Amino acid sequence: MRTRLGQALHTWLERRFPEKRLFLRSDDQTRFIRLRPETQLIAWTGSGLLIAWTIIATAVLLMDSIGAGNFRSQAARSQLTYEERLNAISSERDVRATEALAAQGRFSLALAEVSRMQSELLRSEDRRRELETAIDVMQATLRRTVAEREAARDEASTLQAALEGDGALPGNSDTDATGTVDLLAAALAETAEERDQVLADAEFALDRAAELELELRLLQEKNDQIFGQLEEAFTVSVEPLDDMFRAAGMDPDRVLNEIREGYSGTGGPLTPLQFSTRGGEMDPDAARANAILGSMDRLNLYRIAAERIPFDMPVRSNYRFTSGFGMRWGRMHNGTDFAAPIGTPIYAPADGVVTFAGWASGYGRLTKVQHAFGIETRYAHQSRIRVDVGQRVSRGEHIGDIGNSGRSTGPHLHYEVRVGGNPVNPMTYIRAGEDVF
Repeated sequence: MRTRLGQALHTWLERRFPEKRLFLRSDDQTRFIRLRPETQLIAWTGSGLLIAWTIIATAVLLMDSIGAGNFRSQAARSQLTYEERLNAISSERDVRATEALAAQGRFSLALAEVSRMQSELLRSEDRRRELETAIDVMQATLRRTVAEREAARDEASTLQAALEGDGALPGNSDTDATGTVDLLAAALAETAEERDQVLADAEFALDRAAELELELRLLQEKNDQIFGQLEEAFTVSVEPLDDMFRAAGMDPDRVLNEIREGYSGTGGPLTPLQFSTRGGEMDPDAARANAILGSMDRLNLYRIAAERIPFDMPVRSNYRFTSGFGMRWGRMHNGTDFAAPIGTPIYAPADGVVTFAGWASGYGRLTKVQHAFGIETRYAHQSRIRVDVGQRVSRGEHIGDIGNSGRSTGPHLHYEVRVGGNPVNPMTYIRAGEDVF
């Protein structure tokens, strides 16, 4: 059967690919190459496969080229989009920075105005006390004058009775009677003059008392206006600060208590004061004044606390936000990365003490700053460290320069915030401070 199938296949090949001979002729001889049907089939099959492979390879190359072109075009468009977004974000950040500076200026002006109004309030309180004392003195003088007037009236009545009873007076001499009459007339005239003077003094005292009461009432209205403005100003100033600390996950009362316990600075326009009532019952103005002074003390403590907590940005020049806090490539990223040119200044976001300044594996040139409330900030991959261990730094102080040291793919600042040794999101503090600073 195989022989019959083989013969049929050979017959079909001879019919499709008849035998061919290629003659090769030279000067002295002629040779030929015999192409059998099987050889021709193999040649045609190989040629077809070669052509098919060429077509497929060409198509694949064309598709790769077209795809690469589209990818590059898409990458270029994406890059342009990101650059536009970064430019918009940079512009918005500059606007927010300008607004923050303006807000800080307004805050300083408000503090100056509060200090001025506090001084005016103290002067008004002193003036009010002086007026109250003057009214008391005038009322005492008025009472004394009325008493003297009544005494003068009684004396005049006595002398008048004595004059009318002239005949009953002892003595028979006309000279004595005349002297007695003259004496009584002089006494009556003196009493009348004293009476008129007492009435004039009483009328002046009443007029002066009315003037003092009017002045006291106007002063009270002015104090009420000042109290209202101060209370409104402190409400507007303190509420955003309360919100800022709560947004950072901190209890404002606990923060203020710790600052109050640890802060020993005294003096200045915001020194806490108390009006003394010397054992008496406190009047409403004194109570409002003490409440305002308590708000001043709270605002001053907020200012001190805000300088010790990292609410500020460590980079103020142009930068790109390249990586945030959280999981990245299957690993925990404990900070926030800000890309900027090498040498860009790094600023302390809060007051603190430098606890480490040197080389650390992976971090490169690293600075650690310890702040209040157990907060620590770290600044990695620096090109230059500008502080030493044990040095106290203030908010906004230049502490280093952005670099590319350690395990880094490009010049940037790796910024960490740790509370009690545990990493937290730095943007929590930065965003909380944006609305205030």
